[in-house]
Amino acid sequence: MGIFKENPFGHILFLKKWLIRLIGLVTHSRYKRFNSLEIEGSDIIRSLPERNVLFVSNHQTYFADVVAMFHVFNASLKGRDNNIKNVGYIWNPKLNMYYVAAAETMKKSLLTKIFAYAGSVSVERTWRAEGKDINRQVKMSDISSIGTALKDGWVITFPQGTTTPWKPLRKGTAHIIKKYKPVVVPVVIDGFRRSFDKKGLRIKKKGILQSIVIKEPLDIDYENESFDSIIEKLEYAIEQHPSFLKVISKKDLMAYEEENELRRYRNRHKI
Repeated sequence: MGIFKENPFGHILFLKKWLIRLIGLVTHSRYKRFNSLEIEGSDIIRSLPERNVLFVSNHQTYFADVVAMFHVFNASLKGRDNNIKNVGYIWNPKLNMYYVAAAETMKKSLLTKIFAYAGSVSVERTWRAEGKDINRQVKMSDISSIGTALKDGWVITFPQGTTTPWKPLRKGTAHIIKKYKPVVVPVVIDGFRRSFDKKGLRIKKKGILQSIVIKEPLDIDYENESFDSIIEKLEYAIEQHPSFLKVISKKDLMAYEEENELRRYRNRHKI
């Protein structure tokens, strides 16, 4: 690899590799020492093609979720079976791995810009900007950017577009699936909301069991399946379909509501 070789987004791969190494080394203890990470599906990661793979996941923090996935995916590719022992796997990371994130979030600080360079496909949110609800059309350039990332490698997306659970999935994900026909791999995460703050940068509580479950790729009829059918299939696969609310415990529901109420209280007092 030439020292100035770039990926399709103009990012120098040599620099991207060192940023991923640094982020991996700094964050490894968050999933191994302060908290524990339970993993299922490493064998599925190793069976996937090199390109055009879309990981679809629920979302709990801005950054801790996707950083954990970078750890798990790279560890799995280096032969680790459902563990991230020995962080040496991060020395030669998979460089054609990306994640979809809000452009507004990725421009906020030097740290978020570093995270963006390490693999973000930044898109403009159509429903929210600067803390306010909006309604604008999807930018076709954003769809094309995700397509470019899929053509180059793997893409992680959080189709709810929010860290709040049980929100409906954005139909843009179904459009991307029908247009680019990727291998669609569901991922279900848990425990990150309890162990990290909303941004996923600060450890909120230690000793939490976090989990990442990688499921078998979905069977999708790209030509004939409707957008609604694909969305429903994704909702079930990442365990965010409304029917799951019927079986979630009252204790967990109360915890979600308490967290949301605290967030609303903080926002009111910022005005």
